[in-house]
Amino acid sequence: MKTITLALTGASGLPYAMRLLECLLQSGQRVHLVYSQAAQIVAKQELDFTLPNRPQDAEKLLCKRIGKFSGELKVFGIQDWYAPMASGSNPGDAMVVCPCTMGTLGKIANGISDDLIARAADVMLKEKRTLILVPRETPFSAIHLENMLKLSHAGAVILPPNPGFYHHPQNVQDIVDFVVARVLDHLGVEHGLVGRWGEG
Repeated sequence: MKTITLALTGASGLPYAMRLLECLLQSGQRVHLVYSQAAQIVAKQELDFTLPNRPQDAEKLLCKRIGKFSGELKVFGIQDWYAPMASGSNPGDAMVVCPCTMGTLGKIANGISDDLIARAADVMLKEKRTLILVPRETPFSAIHLENMLKLSHAGAVILPPNPGFYHHPQNVQDIVDFVVARVLDHLGVEHGLVGRWGEG
C-alpha cells in the first residue's frame, strides 16, 4: 500500500481527479486528500457534486460515491498544519495535484507554502519524492512555462491532461481514463484503464 497525497485545486478538470481518486482507492492505496475552496466551486460546476467544507463529511460522502474499495481515504483541511504531509518526517510516497491551477503551480515553483497543498508539494520536492502536477490551462503564458521548467528542474513531473487518440476513445470517460492512466503509470500503480502502445 502506497501513501499518496491527492490535491484538488480550482482549475477545470475535476473529472480527472475523481477518476484518479477512485482508481487509487480501488487499487488498495492510502489516499490523503486535500482541496481548495476553488476546487469546491469547480466540482459543483463540472460534476454537480458538492465537496463539503468539513473533512469528516467529505470522507463519508466520497466513500459513499466511490462505493466498495480496498484502500484508505483520509481528508484534510487546507489549513491543517498537523496533517502528515506537512512535514518531511512523514511525507508519504507521492503527491499529485490534479487539476493544478497556474496560481498553485506558481506558488510551488517559488516556495510559497501558505496552505497545505503548497506545503505538501514543497515537502515532496525537498524530500526527493514523486510530485506530479496536472496543469489544466491553455494557452500557457511565458510565466507558466518558466514556472513549469523550474519545477521540472526541481524534480517534479509536469503532466498536462493531453489525451491521445490512438486508442480510439468512444466517449468522454475514455479520454479521462487515458490521462488518469498516465498519472497512475508515474505513480507506479497498476491499472487496466487503456491498452498500451504496441500491445494487442
